[in-house]
Amino acid sequence: SFEIQDLLEVPVRKLSLGQRMRCEVAASLLHRPKLLLLDEPSIGLDVVAKQHIRDAIRRMNTEEGVGVLLTSHDAGDLEALCRRVIIVNHGQIVYEDKVSSLKRKFLTTKMVEVRYAQEVTKDFSIRGVETLKVGNYGVKLRFDTTKTAVDHVMSHISEAGDIVDITISDPPLEEVIAKIYEQAREEQHG
Repeated sequence: SFEIQDLLEVPVRKLSLGQRMRCEVAASLLHRPKLLLLDEPSIGLDVVAKQHIRDAIRRMNTEEGVGVLLTSHDAGDLEALCRRVIIVNHGQIVYEDKVSSLKRKFLTTKMVEVRYAQEVTKDFSIRGVETLKVGNYGVKLRFDTTKTAVDHVMSHISEAGDIVDITISDPPLEEVIAKIYEQAREEQHG
């Protein structure tokens, strides 16, 4: 499952970082631990290598029942692998809960990207809505759901013309974590 069969005879110094990480995670499982402690398991890896490592860790957890405790500065690791998250700032726990609760509590922002069939001429100035980008046939907006109702924004978007494509997404988890650190810093400095 770690795809290391062809690496067993290769000297360690000749392995790429991703290959070394796969070998190290596989080696850490040789004694069948109940709990695996991983420190930055995807640091320095390319996108494909990260996905291989994350898939392997997820399989160990679900198929083998291995508990996994990991530290990471990569929010992608947290989203892909964790059910619970503990955020530590200067040795103090500033947040502890489920990843889904983290998103619900702190993700009040939505991003909307719209592509229209015709050129965009509408002004998207709405209270609580930030226009990130306006192109000939599209617009990208960010808005705070606590200040502006989703249906109000969607109504404004649909009035601008015939929609070819629309994508609504949450901001990256990194932004949420940065917001938590910012709040902790504000509370610390009063």
